Amino acid sequence: MPRKVIRRLSAIWTELICAKLRFIGYVPFHHKRRFFYRLFGIKIGKGSTIHMFASFYNPKNIRIGNDTIIGEWAVLDGRAELTIGNHVDIASNVMIYNAEHDVHSKDFTKARLGKVVIEDYVFVGPRAIILPGVTIGRGAVVGAGAVVTKDVSPLTIVGGVPAKEIGMREEESLNYKLGRAAWFR
Repeated sequence: MPRKVIRRLSAIWTELICAKLRFIGYVPFHHKRRFFYRLFGIKIGKGSTIHMFASFYNPKNIRIGNDTIIGEWAVLDGRAELTIGNHVDIASNVMIYNAEHDVHSKDFTKARLGKVVIEDYVFVGPRAIILPGVTIGRGAVVGAGAVVTKDVSPLTIVGGVPAKEIGMREEESLNYKLGRAAWFR
């Protein structure tokens, strides 16, 4: 079989998996959703949960640490590697992308991929957008609605479009647990 056909069949298979995961996102029990998310290739650590209505692009490249909570309607892109650390709180409607169109491509068909890493104890506020190739350092805070286009240093608070430093977290020795996830979220 020609490579082009194999690539196309692989893309269709991945799209079918992502469609199934979207339907699973409507199941109101996070324990059941987590079971199916793991079954389809997402690595999810102990005590972590993904709230309802999440969307995924290629789940096999998504790794989520322990005691991490992903809010409702989140978009997690696994077309390149996406690593989310331990004790991370990602609010509702957050979009994390690691692939985007190359706007300089003549026919607009080329993609630009970049690994995204969110280190431990990070908080990402509602409706924030994280773009390809970004690393968010340990304990950083991304404000609501921010668009993160560049790396964020540890313990830094960023906000705005594009995201810029607006402060620093005072506590350097972060060591907390996020607590139990709500059963029906």
